Amino acid sequence: MKIFHLNYPNHMKPEEELGPLSMALGFFDGVHKGHQKVIGEAVEKAQQLGAKSAVMTFDPHPSLVLGGRKEEVFYITPLQQKMDILNEMNIDVCFIVRFTSDFAQLQPEQFISHFIEDLNVVHVTAGFDFSFGSKGQGSMELMENYADGRFGVSVIGKLEDGQEKISSTRIRNHLKSGEIEGVSRLSGRPFKVSGTVVNGDKRGRTIGFPTANVEPDLGTFVPGRGVYAVRLHVQDEVHEGVCNVGYKPTFNDPDHKKLVIEVHIFNFDKDIYGERVTVDWHKRIRDERKFSGIDELKAQIEKDKQEAIRFFVQ
Repeated sequence: MKIFHLNYPNHMKPEEELGPLSMALGFFDGVHKGHQKVIGEAVEKAQQLGAKSAVMTFDPHPSLVLGGRKEEVFYITPLQQKMDILNEMNIDVCFIVRFTSDFAQLQPEQFISHFIEDLNVVHVTAGFDFSFGSKGQGSMELMENYADGRFGVSVIGKLEDGQEKISSTRIRNHLKSGEIEGVSRLSGRPFKVSGTVVNGDKRGRTIGFPTANVEPDLGTFVPGRGVYAVRLHVQDEVHEGVCNVGYKPTFNDPDHKKLVIEVHIFNFDKDIYGERVTVDWHKRIRDERKFSGIDELKAQIEKDKQEAIRFFVQ
């Protein structure tokens, strides 16, 4: 997959000629089943039209520019992970448009002119609720009217799960409450967090359960506090384990509010400090809670470990 970064008004076209494109439009945070339907339609149209399949997405999140948010925005799929997923979907071309104040002020017709017609897009696909241009004035109905036969337009309707729309907001709510199975169901794959293994307090190894302390990449959405069955990817290998997300209340002062991700990897004793890892979240086992002492904690971790092992051998 070729990736091009575009920026209005200075850099709106790639340096190379790409030929005709069938393009899916959207922010696509989470690349969930609804997004996959949009992107899949663009791929299908590309095959029908003899064009290349393309995706146009935006960075950073529009709320940072439009909503005046000063705090960090947390992504279900940070940009690199989104690119990895699109690559796995066999997309030929991805445009990442820098979402700036200037870009946000484009009139809908200007957006179509610069970012569709000038890029030789012969077919556009987006969800029914995709909006574009200044103050979101541009709708897919306007897109169809403006196209006037110059390019094709497909509008993908609402995709539901349990009589409720599949959406990034719904996935975020599942993540906040730790309902990791719901996230997997809506996205069609396990939730992933990438990061770096850093030094922790090494208390785990003193009680017989050494852990990898994972510092997630900046802007990554982390599931709610609790204990989970996970798989950890490191050094081109995949290992099963049990993960605690929380503040370690058995040991830490209640006012100590640094959230930590600790993974106890089964049958593993290598030093992996500094390694890049990815954690796949498969099942929520229980809430995080405070224990009366080390022995009670050790007994519970062993129970958690056995539950995770049973889950993976199913």
